[in-house]
Amino acid sequence: MGYLQTDVTKVTTKVLQNMKVNGKKIAMITAYDYSMASLVEAAKIDVVLVGDSAANVMQGHKTTLPITLDEIIIYATSVVRAVSRALVVVDMPFGTYQGNSKQALASAIRIMKETGADAIKMEGGEEILESIQRILSAGIPVMGHLGLTPQSINKFGTYAVRATEDEEAERLQRDALILQEAGCFSIVLEKIPAKLAAEVTAELKIPTIGIGAGPSTDGQVLVLQDMLGITQQFKPRYLRTYGTFGEDISNAIRHYIADVKSGDFPNEKEQY
Repeated sequence: MGYLQTDVTKVTTKVLQNMKVNGKKIAMITAYDYSMASLVEAAKIDVVLVGDSAANVMQGHKTTLPITLDEIIIYATSVVRAVSRALVVVDMPFGTYQGNSKQALASAIRIMKETGADAIKMEGGEEILESIQRILSAGIPVMGHLGLTPQSINKFGTYAVRATEDEEAERLQRDALILQEAGCFSIVLEKIPAKLAAEVTAELKIPTIGIGAGPSTDGQVLVLQDMLGITQQFKPRYLRTYGTFGEDISNAIRHYIADVKSGDFPNEKEQY
């Protein structure tokens, strides 16, 4: 009988590795608060990412850069309270690990100790290897992130597809192997050609999680608010929406306002 992720009481990095070996796809989604994380957990998601995308969907920033370590710890703590089965991964915010491996370790330790999360995620390849190694040496699991790395948006100047040219594609493949060799348990591949993602996935022994990277990665990740249709102005090609909850919420609020204004709410059954 093949390995079934639904059979486990707790998803771990070892479980994800077994899923890759047995060809079982990994489902990962973001969450930033207790209420939404409770719903995600009840659905038996494999991995919950407390992403720095909270800067966009929770705080209204145009990029992920402004979110702080203190802020992401608050979000992650709320999520962990709701999750017992899924693996919880927390993004390391911009400025907490680039260029200073001691600061990187201190930041990662704070996340793990204060939130109770299972792992952290870091954007970049060889250029952040020292920080990754230092964090791994403390026994903290690390998920890598290659391709479009939103924390480097000012360097790229665009959110366009990455690694379309041979030189960058070859560098990404090298970085993926470097991250695997260092000890990362998984790598997110964001917005790269599907053919390249398939090649990297086949070459690696550790699982890959794709977002805008085609169907051949070992798993997929989406931002919860995006896939629910709550985010109104974000519709990239890779995004599939599974509801119109943004519109539904707006309509519900309008209905509530109308009931209050008309005096219909509260009625006799809704008072003491």
